[in-house]
Amino acid sequence: MKYLTALLFLFFLIPTQLVYSQQEKIDKVAFFEDTSALNVVIETDLSKLISNKHKENEVFPATFKIQTRGNSTIKADIDLSARGHFRRETCYVPPLKLKFDKDSTSPTAALKSLKLVSACNTYGDFDQYVLKEFLVYKIYNLLTEKSLRVRLLSVEYKDNVGGGKNMESNAFLIEDLDDAAKRVNCKEWKNNSIPQETTDRMQMTLVAMFQYMIGNTDWSVSAGHNIKLIVTRSEEVIRPYAVAYDFDFSGLVNTNYSNPDPNLNIQSVRERLYRGFTRTMDELNIVLQKFNDQKENIYSLVNNFSLLSSRNKKNMLDYIDDFYSTIKNPKKVKSEFINKARKQ
Repeated sequence: MKYLTALLFLFFLIPTQLVYSQQEKIDKVAFFEDTSALNVVIETDLSKLISNKHKENEVFPATFKIQTRGNSTIKADIDLSARGHFRRETCYVPPLKLKFDKDSTSPTAALKSLKLVSACNTYGDFDQYVLKEFLVYKIYNLLTEKSLRVRLLSVEYKDNVGGGKNMESNAFLIEDLDDAAKRVNCKEWKNNSIPQETTDRMQMTLVAMFQYMIGNTDWSVSAGHNIKLIVTRSEEVIRPYAVAYDFDFSGLVNTNYSNPDPNLNIQSVRERLYRGFTRTMDELNIVLQKFNDQKENIYSLVNNFSLLSSRNKKNMLDYIDDFYSTIKNPKKVKSEFINKARKQ
C-alpha cells in the first residue's frame, strides 16, 4: 500500500515539474535590474483574503502569472499573507507578502519571499499613491546604492472561487533586504536596535536629508521603525548603514490617510521637518552635492513617468522644487539642518 501511495505521488508530481522545467526561470538580480513594468495575474480566494486580512499568519494559496516581454507566460503556485499594521487595518486591499519558493522547482523560486505594495483602495487617487511611492523608491535609488530596489507591476487580481470581485491595480515588489545588502558587499545587522548617531555618519546624513526631501517623519533608527540596518562584511569596526523604506506617509506621496506624529508639532505631512542630528556645513555640503548631481535625473524620472497624472506630476515637482530652493540657499541650509537639527 505504501508503494502504491508513493507511485501515485510521483505520478501527480512529475507532470508539474515538467511544466515548471519548460518555463523560463526568474533571476532575482536581473528581475530588479529590469526597469520595465510587468503584467501580472494573481488568482486566489479574494473574498477570504479580504475578510481575513486582520488575522496574523493566515496563508492564502494563490497562482502567480507573469506575461513576459517575449509573450511567454511564467506561472507558479505561491502563498500570500497580509502584512503591515496601519495599512492592513485601514486598506480594503491589504499589503501582501508573496512567498514564491513554496516549491523549489518553481520558475519563481529564486525570488523567495517579497513584499508587494498595491493600491489601498479601488477608487480615487489610491492607484496614483502607489505610483508616487514607487517613484520615491526610484529617487532614493538614484542617491545611493544602499537602498531597496523596486519592480513595477500591473496586477489583475482574480477570484478563483467565484465569491469575490476581480480587481486591477498598479503595484510594485520590493527587493529583499538580504539581496540588497549582498549587492553592496554587506549583510543585515541583526543585533538590537541602536541610536541613530552610532550608524555610519555620512550615510545617515544622506538618509535623513532624503527623508526631509520627501517630507517623511515616519521613521526611527532607534525604534527600528521603517529603517533597516546593514553592515559591511569586511569591517572590523562596525558602524551600520541605515536603509529606509515605506514612504506612504511622506509629503511627496501625500496620501489622504497620512498624518504626522502630533509630538512633532507639524500640521501635515507636507510640512517638512529635518529629523537628522547636527552636522557641520562641510559635511552637509558633501551630501547636498549628491542631491544636486542627481537633480536632472530626479526631475526626468517624474516627468517621464507616463502612468502618473499631470496633476500628480505637478504636485510632486512643485514639492521637489521647494526642497531644491532650500538647499541652494546657505542661510536656509544652516537654519534647517544645523540650527533646527536634533541635539538628542
